[in-house]
Amino acid sequence: MSARHDPAGVAALSIDGVSHSYGARRALIDVSFDVAPASFTALLGLNGAGKSTLFSLITRLFGIQAGRIGIFGHDISRAPGEALRLLGVVFQPRTLDLDLSVTQNLLYHAALHGIGRREARLRSGEVLARIALSDRAGSKVRDLSGGQMRRLEIARALLHRPRLLLLDEATVGLDVKARSDILNHVRQLVSEQGIGVLWATHLFDEIMASDDLVVLHQGKVLARGQVSRVIADTGAQDINTAFMRLTGAAGKAGSEAS
Repeated sequence: MSARHDPAGVAALSIDGVSHSYGARRALIDVSFDVAPASFTALLGLNGAGKSTLFSLITRLFGIQAGRIGIFGHDISRAPGEALRLLGVVFQPRTLDLDLSVTQNLLYHAALHGIGRREARLRSGEVLARIALSDRAGSKVRDLSGGQMRRLEIARALLHRPRLLLLDEATVGLDVKARSDILNHVRQLVSEQGIGVLWATHLFDEIMASDDLVVLHQGKVLARGQVSRVIADTGAQDINTAFMRLTGAAGKAGSEAS
């Protein structure tokens, strides 16, 4: 992928030849791509494509079996502390404590990152104002809507001021308006704060023509580049058709090989 790099020429996220297996099942096969700083990269794939496995490797929930992953030049295997300090993550399953208040969830997360209580309160106030939840600061999380919970998880992921944000199917289970609100908020983070974003999704309508795109199918990268270029390269009119052509061709190749 032709990534727009920072002045030092370093990608926000670099995935280089990463493979991963669960026993005999190969979940990722020689996956390589970059996410540029201050860019929105969509990782598009059906359920089971390998998106969550890749996120687990980037966040070191799983050990790397083959390949290399770097965050702003820091190898996550050799310098995990430096790498993970620059990373914020929103996983698909909700990870908030429903019985704590909105602010308590933020303060707890800040403490895990070694942020002092006074600074944590300041940052919590800032992020709540940014996501329009200041009026719910004292509410228990269980009383929030699904969209509000997801916005809170994004705010929590930004408390330690990372330069790269990963979101794994962040809009699953939300209504159309809540999905749109979350997407707009994340895109603002890219344009206003210069955060690099890797947005994993299976939904075509969450992707814009100007986004960078990685198509992941059955553990393999089938295409990468700006969305408009991927569409043009497949001779398609839209991302839906481009995806169907890419994955259909991959399916045929797999059948012929077997």
